[in-house]
Amino acid sequence: MRTRVISGLTLTFFLAAIVVCNNTVPLALNFAIGLISVLGVNEIITALGLAKHLILLIPSLLFAAALPFLTTPFWYNSSYFLYTAVVFSGLIVYHSKITFREVGVIYSMSMLIPTALCTILSLREIGGEHGMFYVIIGIFSAWMADIGAFLAGTFFGKHKLCPTISPNKTIEGVVGGLILNIAAMLLSGYLLQASYYAYHLRVSYVSLLLIGIFGTGMSILGDLSFSLIKRSCHIKDFSEIIPGHGGILDRFDSVIFEAPFVYFLVQILPVVQN
Repeated sequence: MRTRVISGLTLTFFLAAIVVCNNTVPLALNFAIGLISVLGVNEIITALGLAKHLILLIPSLLFAAALPFLTTPFWYNSSYFLYTAVVFSGLIVYHSKITFREVGVIYSMSMLIPTALCTILSLREIGGEHGMFYVIIGIFSAWMADIGAFLAGTFFGKHKLCPTISPNKTIEGVVGGLILNIAAMLLSGYLLQASYYAYHLRVSYVSLLLIGIFGTGMSILGDLSFSLIKRSCHIKDFSEIIPGHGGILDRFDSVIFEAPFVYFLVQILPVVQN
């Protein structure tokens, strides 16, 4: 538990530093997303035992690293075409050594992870001067749901949620995650409105409530989806890069589903209303 808390706090301070330095070093968030994407893609390809196929691994890592820095629609969209062409060219050239199933797994995961995480950058853009508040919500909403589920499940968990996929997850944990996430979202809105802007802007508590409710569902969906992948691979954690947590994907699996949902919701119902 102690190691888990220390690692969690270290990761939180790391992201907090990026938020604080956003105006002076705006590319820090891009670098962070690129690093997390590369580590995540590498973790899952390695866990699946497919890292030996360098013709697939290297383009996948380059795609994950480059995507957060491609800010124009032309290069952003072109990167998908180039990556697809390279990967399937590799399949054709090495078809006797690489199966379509292996390419399909690598291709889908290499598309999913960086694309989903790049919506965090999109949150910053659509949020304008409040963009980093949107970024915080997109990340910490998933983590609050995880923390609430972990604590409630540890102390009160009795009824299993999906025992064949993730034996440690409980219904009580879901309730705990939901309560903590809603409370954290509403509190963050109040602190932004009252403390930071002294009531000079309006915050949509309805939007924050929806993020707390449905964001918890997205967090659970991401957690269970990657738990299913781990179970299929017969592994406990994707890696041990974060002591007490496992790999990058063990910490960001819920964010991969949460951030796109927040991006979708705030465009329909903005959290900050000037």
